[in-house]
Amino acid sequence: MSVYTIKDLENLSGIKAHTLRIWEQRYEIITPKRTLNNFRTYNDDDLKLVLNIALLRDKGFKISKIAKFSLEELSKEVVNISSQNLAYPDQIYSLTLAMIDLDEERFEKVMSTSILQFGFENTITNIVYPFLARIGTLWMTGSIGPAQEHFISNLIRQKMIVAIDGQVVRPDEKSKTFVLFLPEGETHELGLLFGNYILRARNHKVIYLGQSLPFGELEFVVNLHKPDYIFSALTTFTDDVHGFLKKLGDNFTEQKILVTGYSVIGQGFDLPDHMEVIANVRQLMDLAE
Repeated sequence: MSVYTIKDLENLSGIKAHTLRIWEQRYEIITPKRTLNNFRTYNDDDLKLVLNIALLRDKGFKISKIAKFSLEELSKEVVNISSQNLAYPDQIYSLTLAMIDLDEERFEKVMSTSILQFGFENTITNIVYPFLARIGTLWMTGSIGPAQEHFISNLIRQKMIVAIDGQVVRPDEKSKTFVLFLPEGETHELGLLFGNYILRARNHKVIYLGQSLPFGELEFVVNLHKPDYIFSALTTFTDDVHGFLKKLGDNFTEQKILVTGYSVIGQGFDLPDHMEVIANVRQLMDLAE
């Protein structure tokens, strides 16, 4: 079972740590465990409770009323709300609960409802990406275990692959050719897969090379196909990031190079004119139009 700090609960639920402390004292809604140093810690059940409270509060329930619910009554109210068309934040809460419980059925329900209500692109952009950003810090600090990370990442990956498989690309005179790859050692593929979907949806040709590609293989493909763009994502890349970007820029001067991911966004690297950092999904969409 995972262990969370009160700051983790704040980040995942949107409820301020100060507010949670007041609720603990006034309503005894949750009872944290204490470390030897007297720090509050919380488990999966505590997090699920706080997420359910956040969902009900966002729907207009008063905390004084929520505090009187039994766990069964609380669960019933959440189920009733979840059967309705939900806004983006509500779906993010539901995805978080699905991840904690390793609940594939709940994940499928959230994704199917969201895709029908908002469309695939909006679901990924406004629900899945904020969800991944919200829990990303917890993965890095170890608050969420590898099993939960792998579970939810693989389910999202499957959804993206199915969506890509269903696309029909009709290139025209404005279509460009993109080579998409992850460098050696990089396996976090979700951003690259969604980039693939976005580009194909706008009738561009994509040569998708996937995870952990040796640099020599990238050179081979680029020399063979002469693409207009090279696109890569560096999320957990631990080597010399600036050195890798320089190598990309020096070796591929005829292509526009696009890079994204935690390792490059906001890092202030000195980049050549033909290289651009993609800071968000909208930037890639605008470029692909």
